[in-house]
Amino acid sequence: MTGTLNALPLDEFHRILDILQTIDVGLVVLDHDYRIKLWNGFMENHSGYNLSQISEQNLFHYFPELAETWLRQKIEAVFTLRCASFISWELRPYLFNFRAHRPFTGMSDRMYQNVTIMPLVSRHGDISHVCLIIYDVTDAATSKIALEEANQQLTTLSITDRLTGLYNRGYWEECLRNEFNRYHRTGKSSTLMMLDIDFFKKVNDTYGHLAGDEVLRRASAILRQTVRCSDMPGRYGGEEFGVLLIDINESIAKLVAERLRQSMEKQTVVFDGQEIRFTISIGMAEVSNQPSATHWLQQADGALYHSKHTGRNRVTLFSAIDA
Repeated sequence: MTGTLNALPLDEFHRILDILQTIDVGLVVLDHDYRIKLWNGFMENHSGYNLSQISEQNLFHYFPELAETWLRQKIEAVFTLRCASFISWELRPYLFNFRAHRPFTGMSDRMYQNVTIMPLVSRHGDISHVCLIIYDVTDAATSKIALEEANQQLTTLSITDRLTGLYNRGYWEECLRNEFNRYHRTGKSSTLMMLDIDFFKKVNDTYGHLAGDEVLRRASAILRQTVRCSDMPGRYGGEEFGVLLIDINESIAKLVAERLRQSMEKQTVVFDGQEIRFTISIGMAEVSNQPSATHWLQQADGALYHSKHTGRNRVTLFSAIDA
């Protein structure tokens, strides 16, 4: 690099320096002691330090927020291997904690950066300096993040029942089949719970469908609070819900169901100045030797039917009916 510059006419040399100062990327040259040798205009504008202030100073002295151990390892590898190293914003959002160009109108107040660390070879073939090239990729990064978030939201909407926030029937049935197949692969038991709001038609007829929607939302909220994060609650249709209780046998699942039933029984939904109370009926079946996931569902539905027709507001195990 030095030999090339020495061969340039003086005006050409100054023209190259002007380009380095005005180019829209950051350029930092460090020696092996991490002393700053070059600090171009991009770095001055975003850091608030000009070259006359920090020339020959240790980089980490002026920027203690840098991940020093990690960056030293990166730079030492460039010195040792004599080849460039690249750092993507997806690995580390930024190297220097600079504000974005458009913190108010943009999607980020920080500048996302890609970084290239290049070895600089002297006329003698030695590597005594490295050059850090800092690219501002904020627009591309925030656009990608926004796209990923939008896709995630679309995915969530495609599997979610909008009224209750639970899984919708299509996705929940897919989970049911997957859990049934998992049992046959691993032998790990799970219990299927089906539940139904008692006399829900009467709620709609007496208080109106908007009140019925509020009852469904309240029941769904209590359901989410009662089961674990690993369980899978879904709206099966109308006022009927299904829950996959993962890695739980029916004796433990019955305790969960009773707690859920009692919680629902204590609820009071106030709508348009009127108090609405409701109960649920529950049917349960543990996965075992059923020929298919559909048969497993039919067993839990049969237990729910038994609860509905023997007084409601109760829990029934399919194994108890069978016995």
